[in-house]
Amino acid sequence: MTQDELKQAVARAAIAQVPVGCIVGVGTGSTANYFIDELGKIKHKIDGAVASSEASAQRLRKHGIEVLDLNNVSDLPVYVDGADEITRHLAMVKGGGGALTREKIVAAVARKFVCICDASKLVDVLGKFPLPVEVLPMARSYVARELVRLGGQPALRQGFTTDNGNVILDVHNLQILNPQELETTINQITGVVTNGLFARRGADVLLLGTDKGVETLTH
Repeated sequence: MTQDELKQAVARAAIAQVPVGCIVGVGTGSTANYFIDELGKIKHKIDGAVASSEASAQRLRKHGIEVLDLNNVSDLPVYVDGADEITRHLAMVKGGGGALTREKIVAAVARKFVCICDASKLVDVLGKFPLPVEVLPMARSYVARELVRLGGQPALRQGFTTDNGNVILDVHNLQILNPQELETTINQITGVVTNGLFARRGADVLLLGTDKGVETLTH
């Protein structure tokens, strides 16, 4: 199976995680896009969606799915999103698409986080994929120096601004042995909005696309 076919398979499998009559949290990126397309087929069974990016909101609306403001949603049974890397402990690196802050907010509200990705994203140790850090523009140089002190090599994502009007530093050469601890440490640097480690609030379920079918991993 191609990578796209694996992404499609996990997107289809994720539909089974969506309760009838609920509002669904929806992530951002290529795998999440397949999930949005699958969601379009059952839109009569859901009450709407909360999107983690402007791009996902547009795609949901194209399918005729109502997009709700998270501030007006008190209960979010499930959030479905991809990952750039994930371990068997269901800690993730996310933010390759630049939507990490809104993704983290929606994930925090959701009762269940379902991660969907193909087998290439499963790793033993996080860090091969550069860790995205969303930063207020005026703090960019300061935060970069602090990230160097933590052993990383930050690079400004060129020509990119987040939906929140901020910049992203992609941090290379980190071997993330304690993702929860590093997530907290980086978030405490003044000027950081958040970083792409999803370890304090990791996934509850991983639907992993493999050549043998979709594997389900849980805590």
